[in-house]
Amino acid sequence: MSVNGITGASDLYSAYPAQSTAPTKPAEETAKETKAEDVGVVYEKSESTPASSGIYAKPDVVARLKADAESRTAQLQSLVEKLISQQAGTAEKAGSIWDMLRTGQVEVDPETRAQAQKDIAEDGYWGVKQTSDRIIEFAQALAGDDPEKLAKMKDAFLEGYKQAEKTWGGELPEISKQTYDAVLDKFDKLINGDVTETQA
Repeated sequence: MSVNGITGASDLYSAYPAQSTAPTKPAEETAKETKAEDVGVVYEKSESTPASSGIYAKPDVVARLKADAESRTAQLQSLVEKLISQQAGTAEKAGSIWDMLRTGQVEVDPETRAQAQKDIAEDGYWGVKQTSDRIIEFAQALAGDDPEKLAKMKDAFLEGYKQAEKTWGGELPEISKQTYDAVLDKFDKLINGDVTETQA
């Protein structure tokens, strides 16, 4: 292959004369034209406002969120009723076991009696602290830190407690009343923003 074949292309292009499209100006004139008297950005406020996303204007979304909130409130009521009823049943079992043992109606092995007493002890699973902590943790999981939603969760707790009393057939045992007071105290602290006291 010849080197002239490759370099010959430049000879071909050089045969055509170059055409100028516009007369060139001296550099000084171009620099003067590009200098602006007023350099800066001017902000002109628009009269129109940005369109909202419209999420809350959609009735189906609002209805779904409302149904979800009602479902979660009912879920908390059910949980409270179940927890308080179980707590009351455990306390009643421990108390009635003692009464039944005194009267000789039932013989309960020491392990069962000890377990019932352990469960309702101050630091037991069905004790005031752990039961109230579980109720509050559940409410916080549903409502977050929103005071308005926490107030609704508190109302749901109160309703659940009433249902537990109704299911129980009257006034609940003392341990349930203490749990009730502890839960209300923790709700009040959460709603008022004093979360340091409610952390377990």
